[in-house]
Amino acid sequence: MKNLFKFIGHYWKAVIAIVAILAVQAYCDLSLPAYTSDIVNVGIQQGGIEDKVPAAISEEEWNKVMLFVSQKDQDTVKDAYEKDESSYDKTAFVLKDFVKEDETALKKVEDVLALPMMVTSGFESGSKQTQKMEKKLKKQIPKEMLTEDTTVFDILQMMPQESREELVKEIKKEMKDMPDMILEQAAVSYARNAYQDLGMDVDQMQYHYLFTTGGKMIALAFLGMAASVLVCYLASRVGARVGRDLRGRVFRKVVGFSNNEFDHFSTASLITRSTNDIQQVQFLAVMVLRMVLYAPILALGGVYKVFQTNVSMSWIIALAVILIFCVVLVLFVAAMPKFKTLQKLVDRLNLVTREILTGLSVIRAFSTEKHEEERFDTANKNLTRTNLFVNRAMTFMMPTMILIMNGVSVLIVWNGAHGISDGQMQVGDMMAFIQYTMQIIMGFLMICMISIMLPRAAVSADRIEEILTSKSVIEDPKEAAEFQKSEKGVLKFEHVSFRYQGADEDVLHDIHFTAKPGETTAIIGSTGSGKSTLVNLIPRFYDVTEGSITLDGVDVREVSQHMLRDKIGYVPQKGVLFSGDIASNILFGNPDGGEAVMKEAAQIAQAEEFIEAKSEKYHSHIAQGGSNVSGGQKQRLSIARAIAKHPELFIFDDSFSALDYKTDVILRRALKEKTKDSTVLIVAQRISTILHADQIIVLDEGRVAGIGTHSELLENCEVYRQIAASQLSEAELNLSGKEAGANA
Repeated sequence: MKNLFKFIGHYWKAVIAIVAILAVQAYCDLSLPAYTSDIVNVGIQQGGIEDKVPAAISEEEWNKVMLFVSQKDQDTVKDAYEKDESSYDKTAFVLKDFVKEDETALKKVEDVLALPMMVTSGFESGSKQTQKMEKKLKKQIPKEMLTEDTTVFDILQMMPQESREELVKEIKKEMKDMPDMILEQAAVSYARNAYQDLGMDVDQMQYHYLFTTGGKMIALAFLGMAASVLVCYLASRVGARVGRDLRGRVFRKVVGFSNNEFDHFSTASLITRSTNDIQQVQFLAVMVLRMVLYAPILALGGVYKVFQTNVSMSWIIALAVILIFCVVLVLFVAAMPKFKTLQKLVDRLNLVTREILTGLSVIRAFSTEKHEEERFDTANKNLTRTNLFVNRAMTFMMPTMILIMNGVSVLIVWNGAHGISDGQMQVGDMMAFIQYTMQIIMGFLMICMISIMLPRAAVSADRIEEILTSKSVIEDPKEAAEFQKSEKGVLKFEHVSFRYQGADEDVLHDIHFTAKPGETTAIIGSTGSGKSTLVNLIPRFYDVTEGSITLDGVDVREVSQHMLRDKIGYVPQKGVLFSGDIASNILFGNPDGGEAVMKEAAQIAQAEEFIEAKSEKYHSHIAQGGSNVSGGQKQRLSIARAIAKHPELFIFDDSFSALDYKTDVILRRALKEKTKDSTVLIVAQRISTILHADQIIVLDEGRVAGIGTHSELLENCEVYRQIAASQLSEAELNLSGKEAGANA
């Protein structure tokens, strides 16, 4: 898991920028429900009036309200307002600016005036409760003092201050169980009526509030959209760069692998790790930056907003989160093991597919198509079955999550409706609560979905890291030596032994010989005698277990691999061509070589004839792997590639096996002239190929059975005589090495 985040951590600057932008996006998303609530509560239900105390009130209304304010609180109210005789149609009392700006002072005034404004509004509207109270008050006043125009406010003004305060206390006692929400709504309603009384256009106030709040919502929506687009852009760039860098690092690492590492990692596995595994990491990197980082910001912000909205229903969120975690836990336990095996199954399918495609001709020749179809079908079904299981699990999750979300919405509406009915909350608060709850659930849902996808990506990250951290057995020395110019092209094997990593015994034992410039050294032996292994030690495809190999008087382990291989022209047993054209393949090892070098190499390698026969000649297309040329043509082009490089040391690992005898003879004759200043090492199965060799090394079960010329070995090497007897006629056996070479 840590490997996954380590890959992303290289781009920490971009991650910090993304987190900052996500915070902006979350702010926008979390602010919109609050504005929606304000539009419903304030803009529609309250007519755009936000104030719980009127910012301005007529003198007449002022006197009415003050009747219900206790003596000790009157100073608080009078200090908050100042008289204004010019701004309105009537003399008014206006809330002072410092009170508007001071929340504490404003709240103090709200607490004092809430009940008096509600009672005043009740007496003015003539509610049943206030009518009863008005009748009771009139009974306490002598009839001669009452007229038809006498109002309840006139009666209250006639009463002593102590009586009015007793009345207010009685009213408070009766309304002690009344929700604060009702008091607030009554206060707002009174403020609206107070503004109308002063001649203010309350409709214009409502429109102004709606358009202002709506404009803020639109601005926030656009800002959130811009933040979302920018996050997607940055996340995609980071994800693409993670994939690019990983592919580059993996490629460079694989290119530097020795044969030991290639033996450990199969080709199919390396391909999967370089493509599918990196794609998994890249995809999850984008998801992490877009969703994982955003989810906790959104969820925690939503929780904070919910507690600000209505804490009484917070248990619903806790219930929803618990249900989501239960569903995800079930799926997590069921799907997690399958995610871990997916990549292995992809490896297996790639392996089987590659083997079938590579060996298709052999499969057809032996009529084993049915068997191979069954192998492929088994690997394909295993992968398909696992993918279906995982996809079904994910398919089950989404409807379940939607069910939970809808169920939570119904539960919020049910409880919210009772709260609205009881005067404990407003419609807008319920709407905001639903939106915040959905945001919280979506936040946790995103985290849970990523947590299910995470195991597969984590497995892929570990597989990539396994390649990146694998230590190559063959490495360049810290301080590379330089080749000696005095011994140019001299190759020495000094008591060399070698065993494969993990093997119980050596495959090469005490190999000792010298190959000199201008001479041809041939290596022959039965299958499995160690011929190819021996020549693979020279370019350091493997390193010797004991002894040493020197080139130009320097141990090959003491120079850099690049410097060493720059001196070698290597032609493998199986010719390898690259997609492009003939010219690019011949000049592969010498890209600066001109047309003359290219044509000379092709001529020596006996490739000129079939090249000139092609319509585009040296610019003729070469398909991937050289599939559009024959085995013999592929081998000749591989030989031409080595010749064009002009190396000090030629290594031909059974590179003439696909050539006919005539072409073989002509090629070797031309090659002899070209390589007179170079050391030539030939691995061969056919004695006819090496009759001309100045030195023949006979291998038998990893040991040197004999060294000498053809004629010398016929006389003193039993292993060589047996090989020769199986390949040459009696007349050929009687020829000396020189004669054989001359006839060649």
